[in-house]
Amino acid sequence: MYKKIVPLQSELHSKLKLKSNNSFAFAAEVHVAGIMANEFYRAASTYPIVFIEDAGKDAFMPVVLLGLNQNENLFVNADGKWEAAYVPAILRRYPFALARTSEEGQYTVCIDEESDFFSESEGQSLFDKKGNPEEVLEKVKTYLAQLQQMEQFTRQFCEVLKEHNLLAPLNMRVQKDNAVQNITGAYAVNDERLSHLSDATYLELRKKNFLPLIYSHLTSITQLERLVQLRGKNTEIEKEQPQEMVAD
Repeated sequence: MYKKIVPLQSELHSKLKLKSNNSFAFAAEVHVAGIMANEFYRAASTYPIVFIEDAGKDAFMPVVLLGLNQNENLFVNADGKWEAAYVPAILRRYPFALARTSEEGQYTVCIDEESDFFSESEGQSLFDKKGNPEEVLEKVKTYLAQLQQMEQFTRQFCEVLKEHNLLAPLNMRVQKDNAVQNITGAYAVNDERLSHLSDATYLELRKKNFLPLIYSHLTSITQLERLVQLRGKNTEIEKEQPQEMVAD
C-alpha cells in the first residue's frame, strides 16, 4: 500500500500539499487490513474479523478480510470507490502513518512520499511559510494520536485473549466450481473455551468491556459469505471446525 514511507519534515516537504482525493485505488490489492477493537461494532456488519499471529512479537492482532486471495480487495471498484458503508481506520489514515522514534514512547508522522494524494501545485499546504504545521496537518496529527490510543486498547484486548488461550486456528475452504482453496493462518475465539471460562475470568472480561468485542468478532465470521458473493455467484464457502490449540 505504501510505496515510499518517510518521516514528514518541514525542511524537505515545505511545498507539499494534500489534494482532495476520495479514491481508494491505493488499497485495490489490500486483501487484509488491521482493525482496532473500537471499530469492531461497525466493521462486524460488513467484514469478517479474524486474528492473525505476529510470531516475531509473540502476539495476535485483529484484521478484517477484504478478499479471499492475495492482492484482491473486493470492496474497491474499478473507479477506486469503496463499496461499503464503513472503511477501516487504518486505510482512512493513508497517506499518513506513525512510526516509533529512538526515544521511548515517542512517535513521528510519516507520509507515503510517492502517493498521488500529494502535490506541490494543488491542495492544502501542510506547512506555512515559517515551517509550522497548517490546520490540515494538525487534524492529521490528532487523528493519528487517536489511532495510537485505540491501538493500545486493542493490544490489551489481544493479550487477554492470548493469556486465557481463547484463540484457535480457523481453517476455511473456499469452493468455486471444481476447485477448492484452503485459507489458513487466521484465528478466532473458540466458543467452547469461552463457555468454560471461570466465573472470575468471565467477570474480568466483562469489567474490561471485552465481551461485546468477542461477540462482535464471532458474529462477523458469517460475513465470509459476503466475500464469496462479491467474488462470484457460483462460489460457496465451507467452514471447518477450529482445530485444538494447546497452550505452552
